[in-house]
Amino acid sequence: MKRRDMLSLLAMGTTPLIFKNSFANSLATSGTAFPLADDTPKRFGDGRDWFFEKRYGMFVHWGIYAIPAWHEQIQWRKKIPRAQYVKYADEFNPKKFNPEQWLDLMQEAGMKYITITTKHHDGFCMWDTKLTPYNIMNTPYKKDIIGMLADACHKRKVPLCLYYSIADWHHPNYPNLGRHHELEKPEVGDSPDWNKYMEFLRAQVKELCTNYGTIHGFWWDMNVPKYYDPSVNDMIRKLQPNAIINNRGFDEGDYGTPERDYDQAAGEARAFKGATESCESVDSLSWGYNKNAEYYTLRHLTGSIDRYFAATANYLLNVGPTEEGLIPGSASDILNRIGKWYASVKESYEEVQPVTQIFENPEISVTRRNQTYYIHFNRGLRTNGFSLKPVNVMPKKATILNDGRPVECSISMAAGDYVEQKKYLRLKNLPVADYYDKTMVIKLEFDGILNE
Repeated sequence: MKRRDMLSLLAMGTTPLIFKNSFANSLATSGTAFPLADDTPKRFGDGRDWFFEKRYGMFVHWGIYAIPAWHEQIQWRKKIPRAQYVKYADEFNPKKFNPEQWLDLMQEAGMKYITITTKHHDGFCMWDTKLTPYNIMNTPYKKDIIGMLADACHKRKVPLCLYYSIADWHHPNYPNLGRHHELEKPEVGDSPDWNKYMEFLRAQVKELCTNYGTIHGFWWDMNVPKYYDPSVNDMIRKLQPNAIINNRGFDEGDYGTPERDYDQAAGEARAFKGATESCESVDSLSWGYNKNAEYYTLRHLTGSIDRYFAATANYLLNVGPTEEGLIPGSASDILNRIGKWYASVKESYEEVQPVTQIFENPEISVTRRNQTYYIHFNRGLRTNGFSLKPVNVMPKKATILNDGRPVECSISMAAGDYVEQKKYLRLKNLPVADYYDKTMVIKLEFDGILNE
């Protein structure tokens, strides 16, 4: 903002929201990297820091539950006897599985890493484990799914993260006691013994961390007993020092995992102090393949992704492959459409910090890189104009980041500002009809840094 423009605002009786520090000092820092804010997640200073660079990942829930194609927890939710459920393993033969095709889709969609279920709650193992016959090698397919995916990831230098469920509806030693996500009681022939089950679990984790080259993450799930034992994660870190570990295991881990919209506080967070990764599925009903899927709208998913990215979190978006090993066409289409949107706005998430607090309106998120501010309309727009109160400084340039179109701006007083009798920065005539199905991001470039 030029000096004469500031003087003009003062002459009109409007006190501008002065740039942070002195105007001269702000200009002097133009183009330099800003220091990370206190609420920006700190780096680990080791091989786990890949997590802060990749940001956007593909989640894959896949197992024999793809055959009934209803839900990954169908055994538990429909109370199917174990003896009946295990027969799906005799049918599982995903002849069309091609990890290269998965990674093609992942990368075309802008995703940078992949997390796959090695063992879900049903206990079926998708790798060549020597610790239970209930695994992929004893199906008609007879190929190590995790090994095939790991080889493809290593070839492309794609970080591979492994999901592992602590709850187990198949293993005879797991104490199914009717708690959440557990069978109502042990089945005939079971011998519940937590210590023996933990021996089994440790041995399986060691297999996964030893047999598949470099692993970049371990994604625990469903520690129903809330058992605490840091030594398990210590073993993972010793075997796989680049692996970042989530907070659903046997200690607090390295990062938080808000899921879907279950955690309202996380969904409304403006910034996360610690490393965080939100997870969501393209299907609102299931994580595994569901032949009657009810897919989220692009508007919902881009809003969710944008909200977490703007708050410094990673995002893991899930698809459920079919029993043949194919990612459903509808899910692929959603990923591709999100990928095109993401490519157009990703600069608003890279090397930025969240500064939403400088605006009064809670319906937006805001990120900043030096003197550039990004206004994220991840909750949608109800009108074609928007007030950025209390800012009353004109940007030198305003554009829609998604498509580069200029945005009309003014410093003016609207009827709703009659109490304070002040003028504020307003965005005008926004093309809301063109963004009914995706999230709009506005890029505002100033001559200095606004007072935060």
